[in-house]
Amino acid sequence: MRLTIMTMMAFVFATASYSQKTDSTDSSKHVQTEPPDTAQLVAVYDYELKTQNDEGVPVTDKMQIVVQIGQKVTKSMPFSAYSRTEELEETDIVASYQEALMHMPTVWIGLPSGYTTVREFIFPREYDSTEETPEITWVLSKDTITVCGYFCQKATAMFRGVEWNVYYTEEIPSSAGPWRLSGLPGLIVEAKNEAHIFRLAELRQETSTITTPEQNPDVQRVKYEKLMKYRNEIYGNSKYAGNPLYYIAEFQNGTISLGGTINHMEVMNFGGKQYIYVDGHPLLTKAHVYQPLEGK
Repeated sequence: MRLTIMTMMAFVFATASYSQKTDSTDSSKHVQTEPPDTAQLVAVYDYELKTQNDEGVPVTDKMQIVVQIGQKVTKSMPFSAYSRTEELEETDIVASYQEALMHMPTVWIGLPSGYTTVREFIFPREYDSTEETPEITWVLSKDTITVCGYFCQKATAMFRGVEWNVYYTEEIPSSAGPWRLSGLPGLIVEAKNEAHIFRLAELRQETSTITTPEQNPDVQRVKYEKLMKYRNEIYGNSKYAGNPLYYIAEFQNGTISLGGTINHMEVMNFGGKQYIYVDGHPLLTKAHVYQPLEGK
């Protein structure tokens, strides 16, 4: 069935790929002073990840991500971050655990202008990083296909060591897409490779504020190159799937010691399953083999 919006937008949504870059000698220290943007269009994507569990059995993890599309800023985030309420319900708990398995950060393209800002949680800390928005060199193809009811054209690119096959539609005048994928002459409807697939599930014409990263003194700011290297080292370690806390000093012999970097733990039970939150974040005791979205 074709995904539709009530009326076609009268303006073209711009993303960071078309923004003028600002000067900065150290992007990791760049102060984000620009006011939030307002989205007029919200795209919801189904995200599937093909991987293996700690015993090598193939599994497919699934979650949804939301992309708010503004005139200056595009924000991509896990669905729970967009729909979160003060009272956590069972569906929120289950979704947050699934999102933790899939390591999807929140990404602002165009905040500040010409830059991309990432907020990412790697247990037990949150990290912030800002870098000049990298240009993705898309190769446009004459191949066409109908995806989700939209007439789409194909494009391919190699982005930081990972190859992408993408279908975009000029019927939606936006250069946005899921995660960090953007810069095409139409909205990305589908993006995939051997491990990852994003597919447009819903398109909403709704006004929503694109908020900036919440100010938190406990969030560590690092250069993006360092964050990417650290992420891949932690999740890419052969120990990770069987013991995702292998690198945490406070977790030894199957027990958690409060103090140091861990201050609070909460245990919840839903449907016969136990869910543990540490300092407001899901605690994974088993994981799946890491499949990086960007390798270098």
